[in-house]
Amino acid sequence: MKLRPESRRALFSARSGFTLIELMIVVAVVATIASVAVPKFLSTRLGANESAAASTLRTIASAQAQIQSANYIDTDSDGGGEYGYFGELAGTHLVREDDGDGEPQVSLFLMAPSMLSTAFGNLIAGGSGGVVVRSGYIFQMWLPGTGEEPAGVAEAEDGGMDEATGPANCEILWACYAWPLQRGITGNRVFFVNQDGDILQYNNKGETLYDGLDGGPEATAAYTEDHMASLAANAADDLESQDANNWTVLQ
Repeated sequence: MKLRPESRRALFSARSGFTLIELMIVVAVVATIASVAVPKFLSTRLGANESAAASTLRTIASAQAQIQSANYIDTDSDGGGEYGYFGELAGTHLVREDDGDGEPQVSLFLMAPSMLSTAFGNLIAGGSGGVVVRSGYIFQMWLPGTGEEPAGVAEAEDGGMDEATGPANCEILWACYAWPLQRGITGNRVFFVNQDGDILQYNNKGETLYDGLDGGPEATAAYTEDHMASLAANAADDLESQDANNWTVLQ
């Protein structure tokens, strides 16, 4: 038996596509899955970035110990090795040397082999000088200035030493901070390490919120006094920080 053309069209229409109700059910199911999966994915990525930031600080601390013990930088020619900036540690920027009067100047030499990956030599302007961005986190290195209570001297915006504000007393002091590029998206916690080797963390929910290229900590934010020769803060030991936040040792 042959069907009329209009009957064939009706039969085809009835057997193809989705009804409006079916489409609405599919959309609802997809939305439900997305509402569960997306936050979980973002949380996993955020946690991974935080772990990577802490691990990077450990690598930096190791590199600083190596350059200091190798006596590669000695700007006052006293025989004591000094700590370095990212550009120096990465072998991409000229290291500092004695200018003949016990003051630092840029030399004609690059560190070879480098103590850090050359990726750390790719600095951009941020914070109070030059910063490195890796895996959703911003890293900034500080070296001390002159005097018994030295303030921090940031790395030049393009890396290495800014000759106008060269650091000093770098045989014993250095500090590095890591904070999220986008708070709540690429990370939450803020991290700190210095020559003592302990990594401090701050949950980034207190008096001060650190976020973005120009929203990083000052040099002495995690210290008990407003100079780099003071103790690092630790809320667990009732040592208050300069930024009034609770910094604790990362276990």
